[in-house]
Amino acid sequence: MDDINRYIDQNKERFLQELFQLLKIPSVSADPVYAQDVLNAAEFIKNNMETIGLDNVSIEETPGYPIVYGEKIINPNLPTVLVYGHYDVQPPDPLGLWESDPFEPVIKTTEEHPQGAIYARGASDDKGQMFMHLKAVEYLLKNNKLGVNVKFMIEGEEEVGSPSLSWYVKRNHDKLKNDVILISDTGMIDNQTPAITTGLRGLTFVEVEVTGPNRDLHSGLYGGAVGNPANILAKMIAQLHDDKKRITIPGFYDDVMELSAPEREEMKKIPFDLEKYKRELGIDEVYGEENFSVLERQSIRPTLDVNGMWSGYTGEGAKTIIPSKAYAKISMRLVPNQNPDDIAEKFEKYFKSIAPKAVKVKVTRLHGGDAYITPTNFDGYKAAAMAIEKAFGKKPLPIYSGGSIPIVPLFEKELGTKSILMGFGLNSDAIHSPNEHYGIFNFLKGIESIGYFYDFYKQIKQ
Repeated sequence: MDDINRYIDQNKERFLQELFQLLKIPSVSADPVYAQDVLNAAEFIKNNMETIGLDNVSIEETPGYPIVYGEKIINPNLPTVLVYGHYDVQPPDPLGLWESDPFEPVIKTTEEHPQGAIYARGASDDKGQMFMHLKAVEYLLKNNKLGVNVKFMIEGEEEVGSPSLSWYVKRNHDKLKNDVILISDTGMIDNQTPAITTGLRGLTFVEVEVTGPNRDLHSGLYGGAVGNPANILAKMIAQLHDDKKRITIPGFYDDVMELSAPEREEMKKIPFDLEKYKRELGIDEVYGEENFSVLERQSIRPTLDVNGMWSGYTGEGAKTIIPSKAYAKISMRLVPNQNPDDIAEKFEKYFKSIAPKAVKVKVTRLHGGDAYITPTNFDGYKAAAMAIEKAFGKKPLPIYSGGSIPIVPLFEKELGTKSILMGFGLNSDAIHSPNEHYGIFNFLKGIESIGYFYDFYKQIKQ
């Protein structure tokens, strides 16, 4: 394995050009306008799997966008690694805030990325990180160094909640049978502080609709006499937190897993520069639940956030109306032991209870998922930690992520195996935002680390 860096150096430009071709495909799963582009991205992944030497490569049909599957079975008696990733991306909006075309990748040098960073939608989430796995396995196959079996399952609906993945996994238990699942859709603390994500928050996502009068009304003729759904919705949302920034839904915290004092002390060892954090976000002060640090608030504590609100007239100029309806999308990030369905029920009951009789309230549940914890004492984690230590020269820190990957608990439930969240992105990568980017250092170091993972996993399992 000592020649992996030489292989990466020799093929660096090709790796980047191939990734650029993939990034140029606007595979936005949320917008039907891009439907053919999503399929084109699947075809690109299929072709690359075949090129690097995987067997039984296929585009697997689902009720939605397809899953691209490929494998290399060295020996059925050897352990098997299942690699998961996704080829779909978030919408690029708002386009006006991008400094370059979101689907014309460019390399820019920054203070954080002196070797350059790739700016494009999907660069970090997840095309760049998923593609590292294909290139690492390419090296292993070309140099006859793959010592375990590997399977790839790359989907095209992650950014819309993976509606077809459960359908597919339930029908392909034997095909997807594995000993460990490897995923790169998370990140590190910084380029000098590698990490492995050992905890994910769960998610409950709802849309609320508040209806007042049966039509939009003239605000002069009716103002002051009829409930304004936009005003009322704003007041209802304000009641979802108290003055200590705690969520007011009755029973919301009943099942929250509380970290022990020693565990919270361990979290304090994670490097964190508060002033840099505020400066990068352009804020003067942080905000959140009392008696918890920033890192704790964004990882081990549950949250409730408005993701969008709309009502009435929002065009140019003035239109003096009382709108008939007002809407909001609200997400709740959950921690271990909180049940997404239970939280959705509690939200709906409470939200309707605080509505005045002047309006009617409808709550629609969109999607959700469980929180997840990866143990640090099993073979997959040990191999990942050893691989990262060899690549970076220091041991990775186990960290909790505030994000949600609902498919991870799904995999454990359906396939009975644990997932390793071996990500190489940074919080500053601006995923889901304009100017998303991914460091070239991170991309190449990820390929190296993944290559080492297979070697260490083989050694541990022998």
